[in-house]
Amino acid sequence: MDQRPAAGEGLVIGTVPAGARVAGALLLLAALAGLLSAFPTYLEVDGQDLVLGGSALGVLATLLVPLAGGAVGVLLVRGAVPKFGLAYAAVAGALALGNLLIELYRGRSSTDRPAVEVLGGRPVLTSDLHIGVGWVAGVVALSLTVLAGCVAVGAWGRTVMDDRGTLDPVRGLLAGATVLLGVGTVLCLALPAADVRDDLVLDPATGLQVVVTREGPQALLERPGLALLGGLLLAGALVLCSVTAPSLRPRLAAVGGLLAIAVTVLAAGFSGLRDAVSSDELDWTLPGVGLLLAGLGFAVLTLLAWRLRRSS
Repeated sequence: MDQRPAAGEGLVIGTVPAGARVAGALLLLAALAGLLSAFPTYLEVDGQDLVLGGSALGVLATLLVPLAGGAVGVLLVRGAVPKFGLAYAAVAGALALGNLLIELYRGRSSTDRPAVEVLGGRPVLTSDLHIGVGWVAGVVALSLTVLAGCVAVGAWGRTVMDDRGTLDPVRGLLAGATVLLGVGTVLCLALPAADVRDDLVLDPATGLQVVVTREGPQALLERPGLALLGGLLLAGALVLCSVTAPSLRPRLAAVGGLLAIAVTVLAAGFSGLRDAVSSDELDWTLPGVGLLLAGLGFAVLTLLAWRLRRSS
């Protein structure tokens, strides 16, 4: 076996198996599909053409995950720091499975029980819905990401990459922080990130203003069928990956796993902010703020895991 040491922290990388490069190629294809999903029509709901990338925040929310996945895919195809890429692909695939089921519900089953949804920054009633190129591209991207994750798990045990344990002294603290953020993220996801505001109307009988509650978007775990299953899988994967990512060896594998969580949560947080900014009918909620803060927290932990190392 050809082993090549890398300077700085005693990193040793063995021969990269073909499975790792296949996972990288799948991540690249998923990234291309994800980039395509941002600009064509996502869904047509009640005659409205919804586009995910219809604003600057929409473009950021839609392209963050594909850009990160594409960059990692390039590294895997080249065979550079393979366990970094495999960890990213495995965690991203686990998180993408729940999102895939939610997207399938939005595009195929949401009309069975019409309800208010926030799609592409607009509150709409899913009574009449037609899928567009953007939705198809998004589903393809999620499917390829799930497949890349499965291939990455299979290639993990055959990939040799290790270091001198430079992250070991702080793994416990890192794991505690990621678990807290993971649980907080699930709690934030359980409620809408952007919700319709209540109406103030004048009661003709009393002459007083009263608050009339309007039907808002459904929470993650209030939807039926595939959406409920997807929400449960997403919540479980977030907590599980938050526990396991800091324990991955070598240090760069932990960085890859945390990066996958960070970009996924950040994309969800930016999506909620986009929805609140794009429509005058929607307000940014406390869970939406918390979701964005959780994503930034995961990003900070990813950066710390990348930077915290002893010199060799």
